[in-house]
Amino acid sequence: MANKTFILALGSILAASPLSAQPDPGSTTAPPGSAGTLYCLRVTISGHVADQVLCWTRNEWADQGVDVDREWAANGVRTEG
Repeated sequence: MANKTFILALGSILAASPLSAQPDPGSTTAPPGSAGTLYCLRVTISGHVADQVLCWTRNEWADQGVDVDREWAANGVRTEG
């Protein structure tokens, strides 16, 4: 349960963070992929010096309340798979 709470907090932080890393300045939405494609987004966690990159599927991000397409331009790093 504590892990789910952490992930929910992390999703909220991601949605609110104004980061400037842009993988493709011309792209405003995440690239298409299969159900198993991992979308890696940069996340800032309060109290940490460096940003972290988390890679989850679209469904896993959505479970945490994160819209990958909306976050991609500001926080997208790469896709895997």
